[in-house]
Amino acid sequence: MSSDNTFLPLAGKTAVVTGGAGGIGLAGVRLFRKAGARVIIADIDEAAGQRAAAETGALFVRCDVSKSADVQNVISAAEGKLDILYNNAGVYWNGRDGRITDIAEEDWERVLAINLRSVFLFCKYGLPLLMKQGGSVINTASSAGVIGIPDCDAYTATKGAIVQLTKSMAAEYGRYNVRVNCIAPAAIMTPMMRQSNPENSTFDEERFLKLRTPLRRYGTPEEIAKVALFLASAESSYLNGAIIVADGGITINGDLSKC
Repeated sequence: MSSDNTFLPLAGKTAVVTGGAGGIGLAGVRLFRKAGARVIIADIDEAAGQRAAAETGALFVRCDVSKSADVQNVISAAEGKLDILYNNAGVYWNGRDGRITDIAEEDWERVLAINLRSVFLFCKYGLPLLMKQGGSVINTASSAGVIGIPDCDAYTATKGAIVQLTKSMAAEYGRYNVRVNCIAPAAIMTPMMRQSNPENSTFDEERFLKLRTPLRRYGTPEEIAKVALFLASAESSYLNGAIIVADGGITINGDLSKC
């Protein structure tokens, strides 16, 4: 890597990326590494995590993000220095999530554990390190955290909670020079996004892109990773408590024209 820090905005920084073995998380790991950071990937998928580590030079630590002991093990791998905490891990459970009256209690609990408890645990054990010298927490919500989305009430509940938790943490930890911000993506083409709209579902992809998405295309993991890099770096030094909606315009109700 070049020694010119102009091109390495995260030089000397240590970052944890949850769910970093694939999708948006892996794109973030790649970009953080190119920006000079030491990166720890926390992911439950051992094979994908090892591949991601081999490709990027990051450190992989297998982690069930809903389990306290696993999370503490990841934080220990930071060896006392943490500058960036990217809470990216999350799940949309197609076929199990749905209307509140239809969701099994155990499915509700599992979605909350992965999507929301993980943020609590990583912040609980990661913030003491961040508070030593300041740093950046980046949470991942969704369009479902800022507008109503039917038929995925567990997912929506977690993403709305993450938006509000981001704001309260920003208000509390700003005094320690810890900035807490949130990315709310939508329609990002990842394996999870494709699984959430199976071919045999009633989802009309063409109609969605034309009538709901002003840019008329899906976003890419790399586009979200660039937002994460901005929030991780000094370029966003006065952003705290911000919710950056990166959705091509979907949450402004889309382009309802028929052209």
